[in-house]
Amino acid sequence: MSSSTLARRAAVSAAAAAAAVVLAACGGNGGSASDAHTGHGSGAPSPAAPSAPASATGAHNAADTVFAQQMIPHHRQALAMAGLAAARASSPQVKQLAAAIEKAQGPEIATMTGWLAAWGEQVPDAMAGMGSMPGMDHSAMPGTEDTADMPGMAGDAEMARLGTLTGRAFDTAFLRMMIAHHAGAVRMAGDEQAGGAYAPARRLAASVATSQTAEITRMKQLLARG
Repeated sequence: MSSSTLARRAAVSAAAAAAAVVLAACGGNGGSASDAHTGHGSGAPSPAAPSAPASATGAHNAADTVFAQQMIPHHRQALAMAGLAAARASSPQVKQLAAAIEKAQGPEIATMTGWLAAWGEQVPDAMAGMGSMPGMDHSAMPGTEDTADMPGMAGDAEMARLGTLTGRAFDTAFLRMMIAHHAGAVRMAGDEQAGGAYAPARRLAASVATSQTAEITRMKQLLARG
């Protein structure tokens, strides 16, 4: 056998031996080449997929709580006023406006009540914003909000008087009271937009501000018509 042939065989044998060493090194831990990069084959835990950031809607602050706790009785009074219109108003436009208020604000009360319950915060008493009841110290009941300082809220005497009116007298009183009431709600919504942290509450506040500002414009037009 020639020396050149022996040299070629020696080279092949050396290459095979080197390949065997490489394969043994890669497979020594029982993993694949891709495992060597991920750490799976070494028994290390798989890297978790990046977790979704905490939802911005999950957090609430004191401003959100105040907004819900005050807007609930504020809305309840609006519903009490609107509920009188079907039987007492003479203007079809006033009746339509009252129906729209009931349709919008009833579900909003339910939404805000759900927020407070989920947050573990006090839900206003069912009669908050509805006026005092004869023979009952309602102000001492748990969950009752002091509504006197809420912007736009009508007093007990105003609510009682509204309940005695009919026809055009009712229409005029209703529109004037509801304009003031809506203006108060817009102010409260502005406070929430400025200081709130809970995204759904801020969105609701923006909706309240937009819709009730438009209704104020409409009610002023109705008043101007006489």
